[in-house]
This record gives sequence, structure tokens and C-alpha cells, in this order.
Amino acid sequence: MIDKKKLQNIIETIGMKKILLLLALGICLMVLSFPSSKKNNDQETEEETKETADSTDAYVKKQEARLVKALKQVDGVGKVKVMITVKSSTEAVINKDTPYEESTSEDEKSVKEDEETILVEEDGKKVPYVVKRLEPEVEGVVVVAQGGGNDIVNKNIVDAVSVLFHISSYKVKVLKMEDS
Repeated sequence: MIDKKKLQNIIETIGMKKILLLLALGICLMVLSFPSSKKNNDQETEEETKETADSTDAYVKKQEARLVKALKQVDGVGKVKVMITVKSSTEAVINKDTPYEESTSEDEKSVKEDEETILVEEDGKKVPYVVKRLEPEVEGVVVVAQGGGNDIVNKNIVDAVSVLFHISSYKVKVLKMEDS
């Protein structure tokens, strides 16, 4: 342990102001080092959310384009525009290992189940192993068509959309396109 006289001697040679300045600087450096890890986690979470939103938007746009292409081929529809809404975003199903242990003794029986996510290395990072991706579930479809005023055309459109997206007919709305 440092002797009291030695400590006073060190303080006098360095100076009390410099010691307090060094102490304050050390505390500032420690405080500033903590949020940086939180920023990285927030940025990673934000990037993952953005990727999910982008993949969901891409999926919706692709389905809208495919539906427009199909409906243009139907007799009486004419020009057509569609809008699809989805319930959720794209979801990844990850692989999990579930080891199972069972031990019995005369007095008690115990079962131990754990769940571990299986990780694989991708681009130098360990990420969960994705078994499959679940595409968003279509919630509703609006179709605006030139032939939307005709009941037979409307029924054909509703039937086609219901079959393609596995949704009830009440979730499909067909409107007549404005003449321009």
C-alpha cells in the first residue's frame, strides 16, 4: 500500500488540478465507451428491420405485377391496376437443436429440455441457420379495372384473386377504372 507521505508528495509534484483533470478524463472515456456497443446493436436491429421491410415490399410488388399480368389476359378486364395488403412481413424459420435428457431415481424423476439456435458462419459473422422463409400472408386486394362495371367481369376477377391468394371473396374489391 502507498504511504500517506508518498501520496502527498505525488499530489504536490503533479498538482491537484492535473490529477482531477485526469480523473475526469478517465470517467468521460469510460462513459463514452458504453453507448457505442448499444449503437451497434441498434444499427444491426435497424438494418434487419429494413431488410425485412424491403423483402416484404419486393414480395408485394412482385405479386402485384404477376396479378396485373394475369388479369390483363382475362376477357373484358382491359387496363388494370392492383393493390395488395399483407398481414405481416417475411418471416424466417430458424433451425433449433433441442437436446432431451431424462433421469430417474427412486425418489424423483427429472426431465431437462433445452433449446439452442444452430448458427452458421456467413461473411465472417455467425447467423442463425434458416430452414425456410415464410412469405407474408395476403390480407386484401383492390383491383381497379376498365371492365370493373360489368358483373360477370367482376365475378371472374374476384374468383381469380381468391384462388390465387387463398383469401375469401369479401377481401377482394373490384372497382371500375375512371375513363380518361
